[in-house]
Amino acid sequence: MNARVLIVDDEPSIRKVLAAHLGRMGYDVATAQDGAEAISALEDDLFHVVVSDMQMPVVNGLDLLRWVREHQPGLPLILITAHGTVDSAVQALKDGAFDYISKPFDQDELQASIAKALATERRNAHHATADPGERGIIGETPIMRGIYQLVEKVAPSPTTVLITGESGTGKELIARAIHEGSPRANAPFIQINCGAIPENLFEAELFGFERGAFTGAVQEKPGRFELADGGTLFLDEVGELPREMQVKILRALQERCIDRVGGLRPIDVDVRVVAATNADLQAEVKAGTFREDLYYRLNVVPIHLPPLRERSADIPLLAEHFIGRFNQRLNKQVKQIAPDAMATMLAHGWPGNIRELENLMERSVLLSDDDTLRIHDLIGLTRAAEMVEGVEEHEELGLKEYVRVHTVKLERARIGRVLEATDGNVTRAARRLGISRKSLQTKMKDYGLRER
Repeated sequence: MNARVLIVDDEPSIRKVLAAHLGRMGYDVATAQDGAEAISALEDDLFHVVVSDMQMPVVNGLDLLRWVREHQPGLPLILITAHGTVDSAVQALKDGAFDYISKPFDQDELQASIAKALATERRNAHHATADPGERGIIGETPIMRGIYQLVEKVAPSPTTVLITGESGTGKELIARAIHEGSPRANAPFIQINCGAIPENLFEAELFGFERGAFTGAVQEKPGRFELADGGTLFLDEVGELPREMQVKILRALQERCIDRVGGLRPIDVDVRVVAATNADLQAEVKAGTFREDLYYRLNVVPIHLPPLRERSADIPLLAEHFIGRFNQRLNKQVKQIAPDAMATMLAHGWPGNIRELENLMERSVLLSDDDTLRIHDLIGLTRAAEMVEGVEEHEELGLKEYVRVHTVKLERARIGRVLEATDGNVTRAARRLGISRKSLQTKMKDYGLRER
């Protein structure tokens, strides 16, 4: 994914020159005419570096810098001004500016400053994602940054956490991040999927049993609560707990002790519980299938993970991460995703969320014969020819992604009309479109258009 740079200057000529220069260097460039417009762009889209003039009407460069420091810490901002003084430069750097360049500026100097800023931003992004960190949590959208901050605050405490969200949104990763960011990090992290245990085995699995407690109990066995003593117990799909087990878990949480099946004495346990569910527990409480007291005991700190369709700006970053992983695992050399293929991915609804995207990337990397993933490589995903028809249903897309999807729609329609006008003659159509015959054939394959 190309690095995204936001240029902020009230002089149209400066914006035009900088955009053209940085575009030639391979950056994805957007512009804003003042700080207020820049703030609006930063709220709506994802950028890796901001290059801003100091003196501007409405909201000046220093005010923009202060907004960035408060709302998007870690985003590098480079200030440019024709009114530079030592004092203003020092103040800008004290306020958190990454660099300060005076007009008339040297383009090579600016380019070098942006390159250093990008390296810094990547390190910041790495640390931001990974204190939920090194555990595979990927995302830079504001909603995900907010989740990282909440995880960082709650992790050191012994407080119970309830993680909610659709299947495939990464609830287990967040649970592990909470554990690994806590004083219990060196103690066990024990996971149990409440939806995968037969109802008659729940009690034995959670609390253990003594020898002879039932037929087949030839020796004592500790349960998950005991195994997690001193550490964290992750109750995944907690909404699947049988009603009769809920009161026993509530007692374990309140009294910090459990009873083994067939046991004669209670066993003290020191366990931090993190629960997760894709169900609406409040609705289940109202329906009488989930205990209200247990719900409130679990829901001390709620963390809701958004579905992938609500943070579509993270899709390129997630895809890049998965491509790197599967390149290494499958010994492949995929380097990028074609723009029209990415547009297809951005418009997809992702009912399976991140898990669906991960599976798609593994399948596509495995079967790709090129270093670029194209639409026809996205096996199992909606084809562009079908995707563009439903683009109006994806109003949650950011402006950049929305424009990209519509570009695909217009491009396909244009190619179809030219092919029709040239009676399907690919050579003539390519000449009329101003692209090579090979490029046209590739696009026709991607869009499901056939030669006559």
